[in-house]
Amino acid sequence: MLWLGMVLAISFLEAPLKFRAPGVTLALGLGIGRIVFRALNIAEAVLAVVLVLSAVVLGPNAATWIWLGLAVAILATQILVIRPPLTRRSDRVLAGEELPRSHAHYWYIGLEVAKVVALIGLAIVAAA
Repeated sequence: MLWLGMVLAISFLEAPLKFRAPGVTLALGLGIGRIVFRALNIAEAVLAVVLVLSAVVLGPNAATWIWLGLAVAILATQILVIRPPLTRRSDRVLAGEELPRSHAHYWYIGLEVAKVVALIGLAIVAAA
């Protein structure tokens, strides 16, 4: 539930709201976002490792493994596949280029929604 709360707070509350704050430029928002999402992904990876190790020790049911595996796979895809092109794009924007919104950004958001579903599913089956 801690992992779920972090994702909801950062991805669906902080990220969209920071660009509405007075004086926050695109460059400033991108810079803050990169730092925040890097920290979030590190915390998520640590929590994912702790959960997987806990599951190995406790031996939960198959449904728990499925939901946990799905959440971990989504996180790995975000970190290893989607974040690198987003980082390269934000480097270009911070260097002064004007670029259209990235399709990778939409993929990241879609996977955030899927990860929220997976974490809720994990919480439900783990609590049962």
